[in-house]
Amino acid sequence: MARSPAMSRLSIWLLALVLPALAHEHHDELTEEQANAPIDAILWLHICVQALVWGVLFPTGMILGLSRSRWHVPLQSVGFLLTIGGYILGHSHGGRAFLAGVHGTMANIMLIPIALQLTLGIYLKLHIHERTIRPYAVMAHGIVGKAYPVIGWTQMLFGAITVRGYCRGGHLGQCLAHYIMGSGFIAYGIIMAILLLVGETWIRRSGRSPEWWDSWVIMLWVRIVNTFTEHRGSVWSVKDMQHTILGVLWWTGGALGILLSRNNQRSVVPSLIVILTGWAMSEHAQALMLSTKVHSVFGYTLMLAGVARIIEVCFIVPKYPPLEEGDSHSEHTLADGGKDEVATAGSAGRAFRHLPSFLLVCAGLLFMSATDEELDFVHDGGMDHVTYVLIMISLAFTIYTLVVVLINLYSMSGRNAASPVNEGSIELTTPTSKWYAPVPATDDAEAEPVHVIGDED
Repeated sequence: MARSPAMSRLSIWLLALVLPALAHEHHDELTEEQANAPIDAILWLHICVQALVWGVLFPTGMILGLSRSRWHVPLQSVGFLLTIGGYILGHSHGGRAFLAGVHGTMANIMLIPIALQLTLGIYLKLHIHERTIRPYAVMAHGIVGKAYPVIGWTQMLFGAITVRGYCRGGHLGQCLAHYIMGSGFIAYGIIMAILLLVGETWIRRSGRSPEWWDSWVIMLWVRIVNTFTEHRGSVWSVKDMQHTILGVLWWTGGALGILLSRNNQRSVVPSLIVILTGWAMSEHAQALMLSTKVHSVFGYTLMLAGVARIIEVCFIVPKYPPLEEGDSHSEHTLADGGKDEVATAGSAGRAFRHLPSFLLVCAGLLFMSATDEELDFVHDGGMDHVTYVLIMISLAFTIYTLVVVLINLYSMSGRNAASPVNEGSIELTTPTSKWYAPVPATDDAEAEPVHVIGDED
């Protein structure tokens, strides 16, 4: 309560700093000297600060907000300060100049969710209108906060495109295809990881298998987008035909997947669609040999993700048993050490279930990195496809590590943090979240609890 006036003054002060930066000049044309000037220290600082804030701090703050941690507000406040500072740096640099583009436009648009989130946060701190307006403000605050990782990812992509001057003129369509679909595969892998680690209760409560949701997304998204947008002009090229028939494959297969996944039944159809898509991409001939090989590795990775998912569906978790009313102990996410149907494969199965998620993230990054402009740049630099692919896989490891860290942070922070229970001279911890139970260190269901605190031995 006492901090609210101060937070109001802080937000006004931040807006006063930002508004002058809106007058930053954007160029419609560049001289060769402006386009090839080196990136100065201020612009590098802008890139690093904004990547840290939108790639790490804000997603972490979102997780702490979901778990109702007391560190949510301090961390988000630091994020707001840094992102406004980064915004000012982005409009204050010298050196290289850039054409007016979507990155600059998006930077201005992002001021809206930033201001909205600040306003909602201050309002919620006042604890007024508890029965009227506040519930809707809480909902709006949550929606905007959950959109932050998507907004940040999109803007970081726009920033990378701007730095390299990509996706202009005739390259726009290819950029959209690679970046949207690649981001989709990454999102698919992240959602699978969330369901794996903390979402099993939601699956069992909903009575719908993951493949039922997968199939709806596959059918609706691709039917609306891919089937009717891949062909442009009057002449059908080989690539036009391949892309369009892939769209048809996805929505027809999605329809079958919906049918087979009804009544909480698991289905291999979404995985089969992923495998066929990977095979088609692996045979996708390109102008450069480097590009052909990168597309092939992307296709093989996607096929491997589909095969791994089929193994998970058929042998690791063939069925999610529905959650019985009053069943409070069966809501553990892969925590029963092999006791129930969901954990039949024990620790080996739980480890295997990360494979399709990671491979989807990896495939998405490879696809995003396979545009003609990017691979022309790599080819001109003399880099071979092996080095380039390994760089992308290293980035996939980094992203997936961050995802797993954030998911585990959710399970261990705020209202989900373990509460100590005294038992003799040892303090044991008991999970308080109905959504999560930590994976035991042993498959022996009768083993003693291993989460011990306060014991230095």
